[in-house]
Parts: sequence; C-alpha cells; structure tokens
Amino acid sequence: MKTDASAITLSFDLISSTGFERAQFSIGEAVIAGWTGRDAEAVEKHIRELEKLGIQRPASTPIFYRVAAARLTTAGQIQVVGEKSSGEVEVILVQQSGRLWIGVGSDHTDREVETYGVTVSKQVCDKPVAPVLWPYDEVAEHWDQMILRSYAGNKRELYQEGPVAKMLPPTDLIARYTGSNSLCDGTLMFGGTLATLGEIQPSERFELELVDPVLDRRITHGYDIRTLPILG
Repeated sequence: MKTDASAITLSFDLISSTGFERAQFSIGEAVIAGWTGRDAEAVEKHIRELEKLGIQRPASTPIFYRVAAARLTTAGQIQVVGEKSSGEVEVILVQQSGRLWIGVGSDHTDREVETYGVTVSKQVCDKPVAPVLWPYDEVAEHWDQMILRSYAGNKRELYQEGPVAKMLPPTDLIARYTGSNSLCDGTLMFGGTLATLGEIQPSERFELELVDPVLDRRITHGYDIRTLPILG
C-alpha cells in the first residue's frame, strides 16, 4: 500500500458509550465546506457579513475548499501574519478505519486575503481542532439538538451560538462532496459555521465547543493567536 507523504498524524481521544481510547489518526485530506446553511436567509446573512469585508459571493452553495492536511493542528496556539484573521466554530467530520467520527474545530481564516482569494485564505492559516472525537452513530438520531458555541478574546465574549440544525447534516455534506454515502478514510471535513452574534473580528484568543444536551457532554477547545508582523 502506497503511503501518502502529505498525510499528517493527529492524536485524538475517542470517547464513546463503550469507553475511552487514545488513537493516532493519519489525515491525508482536509476539506472546508462553506455556505452549508439549511436556511437560505441565514446563509444570505453570512454572505452579507463577508461582503462588508469585500469578499465576493460564492459561485455556488455549498462549496468545498481543499486545504493542506498539514494545516490541521490540535495545539493550543497558532501563529498568523498580520491582524486580520479570525476563527469560526465548526463541526468536524473525520473518517477513519471505516467509521465516521465527529468533533469541533475552527476554520481560522485571514480576512484580508479572503477579500481577493477565498481558497488562498483557507490555506494561509492553521486550522485548530479539538483533540476529542465522538462516534457519529451515537449522535445521529439527535443530531439537530447539538449546539455550537465560540468565545472571542481573553474575556470570553460569546461570539457565535446556535444549533447544528442550522447547517446541512453530515450525511448531506458527504453525499454532495463525494457522490456517495461515506468519506474516504483519512479525510477530515469542516462542516460550516454560524453567523457571528456581532461583527466579525480578530482576537488574541478563540474558544469553541460542541454540546450534546441529550447525552450531557461537550467537546471544548481553545487556542491563542500570536500575531507576526507584516514587514513588506
């Protein structure tokens, strides 16, 4: 079997009804699903948010951007160039050994670059993901009750909040991306984000969580943003 030299290895805590396991996942394909809202009005609101920043409307919705797997990280700090980047809380889907897992991550994006090249902007910043996953089959029946939240800054100001029901469900995203009912092994997909509660803004820290109110559990993650200067 040929080894994918571009794949990276991420360590995850796999938490399920049968217990806990720590596993190393080889991720060779990273995908950012955009404009995934079920509600056309909410999608339009997010499009208008980005238009204020000079970002062109997408050609179609949803849309799937490919980024280098090397951009994925479970670290507690990322480095960015300039002060125009910000995070977005998103569900992540991870296919490994024939099983679909879910977690939470941040599609951290350079907003200045985004104004002239959305695909490039997705590649510029690292993509933080929480090092914890749940089996999708344990939450599939109550999927729409799951909640996403994010907090910006050291004062933990609520930045985004809402049910995952606002976005297309995993089965739909997978079908639209692959034309089948499953992702390829070693694929990690971001599932789309919620509109912000205020203006889109950079911050020195970003925290995110996925809440399962039915099974009374949550996945949380946070990371600091270290800004590097633009010198030319």
